[in-house]
Amino acid sequence: MTKEQAYKAAHNVIYLAGCAVNETVPNLTKTEDTESVYSYAGRHKLTAAVAMAMESAGKKDKMSGLAILNALKKKILFEKAYTQVKYELEKAGIWFLPLKGMILKEFYPKPGMREMGDYDILFDVDRADDVKAIMEGLGYETGSFGSSHHDCYEKWPFLRFEMHRELFSPGHDVKLYEYYRDVYNRLLGEGYEKHFSPEDFYIYIIAHEYKHYSTNGTGLRSLLDTYVYLQKVKLDMDYVTAVTEKLGMAMFEAANRSLAMHLFTGKKLTASDREMLKYILSSGVYGTLKHRVENKIKKSGGKKMRYMLNRFFVPISKKNKRYAEVSGFYPFFYKHKYLLPILPFYRTFRAIRNGKFKAELLAVRKAKN
Repeated sequence: MTKEQAYKAAHNVIYLAGCAVNETVPNLTKTEDTESVYSYAGRHKLTAAVAMAMESAGKKDKMSGLAILNALKKKILFEKAYTQVKYELEKAGIWFLPLKGMILKEFYPKPGMREMGDYDILFDVDRADDVKAIMEGLGYETGSFGSSHHDCYEKWPFLRFEMHRELFSPGHDVKLYEYYRDVYNRLLGEGYEKHFSPEDFYIYIIAHEYKHYSTNGTGLRSLLDTYVYLQKVKLDMDYVTAVTEKLGMAMFEAANRSLAMHLFTGKKLTASDREMLKYILSSGVYGTLKHRVENKIKKSGGKKMRYMLNRFFVPISKKNKRYAEVSGFYPFFYKHKYLLPILPFYRTFRAIRNGKFKAELLAVRKAKN
C-alpha cells in the first residue's frame, strides 16, 4: 500500500468507524478502494465496525460478510467461555475483575462491533495456582505462568484469557504501579465478580492507553473506545482530572479525549489533534518497535548509546529488585547475584533467537537523536 493509499484508507476507516458507532449511514462514494480500507481497518482491529457501516449502506460483499460473521462467532464463543470461567472462579471463592474490552464492548451499538482478541481479567494473585488448575481443568493450555504481570491461557481455535496478577508492573510506570497495586480496596461489587466505578474504569482505560502510547504506541480502536464510552456515560470530570493529575497523565487524557470527540463527530481537528493522530495512525492497534525504541531513547535523554546500555545491562536497583519479585523478571539472576554479569549476554542471545535483535538495532540506527 502506497502512502497515498494508506492516507485515503485511514480517512475512510475513521469515517466508517464513526458512522458505525453513531449509527449513521455512510456515503460510500468516499470508500471506493474497499480492499485497502479493510486492510487498514485490520491493522487497527476495526474490521467489524467498518463492515457493519458498509452493510448499513447496502454494500454487502464477501469481505464484509466474513468480517461480521467472524466477529459474532468470537463474541458468542468468548461469552460462553467466560460464563464457564466465571462459574469456576466463584465456586472456588476467588475474586476477579473483568477488564478493558470485556466491558467496553457492551457500550457499542451492535454485538460484535468491538473486536476482541482476548479476555483480560484481574484476579486474586494469592490464588494463582488455583486459577491455573481451573483454567487447565477447563481445557486451556498454559501459555505463560508467573513470568510477567499476567498469566496466559489459550484454547483452540482462538480463545485466549490473560489473567492479570496486577494491572501495572514497576517496569511500566512507577506511579501507575503504586496507584493500582492495592486496587482491590477501590473495587465495587458484593460478590466475587468486581467492577470499577464509571470514573475509575475510565481512568484505568486511559492509564492503559497512556502506557501503550508512551512506549510502543497505540491505534485507532482505543480512540473509538474512548469516544463510545464518553458518549454513553456521564462522568465526574473533576474527579477524573484530579486523579489523572496525580498519575502524571492529565495532559494525555485531555488530548486523547479532544481527539476522540473531534475525530468521530466530524469536527475540525486542532493542531494538537493532528499531531497526536499522526502518531496513532502509524502505530497500529498494538504499537510498533519503531515507536518503542524512539520513546525509550527520549527517556534516555536522546542518547542512543545510553538506550543500548540500559536495554542490555540491567542495574541492581530497588526498582529492578521489586520488578523481579512481582513479575518474575529474570528472578534467577537476582537470586544468584554472582550470575548478573552474564545477564547482558543472556538477553542478547534471547533477542537474536526470537529474531528481534537485528530489527531493534535497525530501529535504533534510524531513530532521531
